[in-house]
Amino acid sequence: MVSVFLIDIIILLIAAVAIVPLSQTVRLGAVPGFLIAGVVVGPYGLGLISNVSEIGHFAEIGVVFLLSVIGIELKPARLWQMRRTVFGLGSLQVLLTGIVLGSIGYAFFGMSGRTALLVGPTLALSSTAFVLKLLSEQKLLSSNYGRTSFSILLLQDLAIVPLLALVPLLAMSELSLEKDVGLALIESMLILVLVIFAGRYLLHPILHRVALSGNSEVFTASAVLLVLGSALATEYAGLSMAMGAFLAGVLISDSSYRHQVLAEIQPFRGLLLGLFFISMGMSLDLNLLFDNPFISFGLLGLLIAIKAAVLFPLAFLFGLKQKGSLAVSLVLAQSGEFALVLFSLAFQHEILNQALYQQLLLTVLLSMLVTPILAYIAQRLVRSPIVEKRKVKDGECHVHQKVEGEESLIVLAGFGRVGHRIGEILKLAGKPFIALDSDPSLVERECQKGHNVFYGDVCKHEILKAAGASHAQVIIVTLNDPVATKEVITSLRRLYPDKNIYARGHNLNQSNELHRLGASGVVSENVEASLELARMAMEDVGIDSKRLEKLLENFRQNYHDQINDMK
Repeated sequence: MVSVFLIDIIILLIAAVAIVPLSQTVRLGAVPGFLIAGVVVGPYGLGLISNVSEIGHFAEIGVVFLLSVIGIELKPARLWQMRRTVFGLGSLQVLLTGIVLGSIGYAFFGMSGRTALLVGPTLALSSTAFVLKLLSEQKLLSSNYGRTSFSILLLQDLAIVPLLALVPLLAMSELSLEKDVGLALIESMLILVLVIFAGRYLLHPILHRVALSGNSEVFTASAVLLVLGSALATEYAGLSMAMGAFLAGVLISDSSYRHQVLAEIQPFRGLLLGLFFISMGMSLDLNLLFDNPFISFGLLGLLIAIKAAVLFPLAFLFGLKQKGSLAVSLVLAQSGEFALVLFSLAFQHEILNQALYQQLLLTVLLSMLVTPILAYIAQRLVRSPIVEKRKVKDGECHVHQKVEGEESLIVLAGFGRVGHRIGEILKLAGKPFIALDSDPSLVERECQKGHNVFYGDVCKHEILKAAGASHAQVIIVTLNDPVATKEVITSLRRLYPDKNIYARGHNLNQSNELHRLGASGVVSENVEASLELARMAMEDVGIDSKRLEKLLENFRQNYHDQINDMK
């Protein structure tokens, strides 16, 4: 049995490695690639794997980690900054689109009231990962069109939480608003209060103690335990595991350890979520497409038309120009990965029958496959000559404000003596920064002082990425460990070839080495200390101040020229 399961895992990995990069090359994205890989190896494809149900149960843990990551990345400040489009436009889009789709399903496709109540809002959701990746590749994420799309996607991510809570309620055989729903809500509220209480008063002290041990493996285990434990607690309360994971993420988002936790669970999330989408592909019956292609493509066209028709006037009412509104409605016209999650959960609770479940999966998959085409059309709309001519006036294609990483224009890798002084200077200058340090006691002290400092091992590039290094304008490495500094500089320059990366060196040889490894600028703390000591001594012996300044400046310039010449 073990060997059979191992063979299945190897087949899945081979399929993912072969098909997902190809899918990304043709700009379909990773999620459709995983789905296609599942179709190929599943019982409706080559039939290499038949043990779909067991793999699917194991892969559901990937959804748990995905929800925890969304919770961690959910920042109240960002929500408040974009509150008009997030809670106004986003809420209207989900609500109205859900009502229209649910009503059509109930009136014309024979869905029960419970089924339509779930299917409508679920199909109203779009693919957050897919759309944001396309907008980033098109360099339109900072445009008015991109920011509006991001705001709607952010509200859709929030809408997942009540939809997850809705599934077990709809699964009740006799749904009584007074008794069953009321009791379920009371039980749910009690467990939510317990989880929040435990997170607020126990989470931070526990993570602090684990971090003090200095054992990275134990910290990883603690992060995984936190997510899975919260998921299990909410499942016992009658809610979904994904709901508990989301709550755990929200609690972690306010902790100084959130970047380290995020980096620790990201690998689990990526691998297991990919496995989940492969399992979805394996369960997809392609006979539906081959036997009734007109019905399948007709449903696809109906879905896209309804979502675009609802969103277009809403976006226009919220201040977008006509072409910008049309672009937003097109790029968000698909259904997304969370529809797969919710439909899978609903099928397990017998809210969806086999035939409807298969048809919904096929429609979602087809909508994701046509998304690159819709995104290309949207790109042409917002970058048309007419829009380019008025971009300064309307702000349609030229918005300076960043959507991601706005709070981390400068990232400090290390917040010891040197990093702390740099942080104080940046604070005086009014420049936002985010700092990372692996000393939990230092992080605790600095957080109490109001500094934007988080716990994290900067030698792991996942930590820097989680902290927003990919969106930062400048990265400053101030570590006291020469070996670690070299490692960080090498990793950063490989990941971000065009960024300004400055480093602290200890002497001329180390400064030369860091410059050779890719640092944009290196300052040796030894030479600066020498210069200041020399300055004080020469002032005492009466050397002219102008001559002194020129002498010191020439020495400093000659020293840094030696570093630059070694690059």
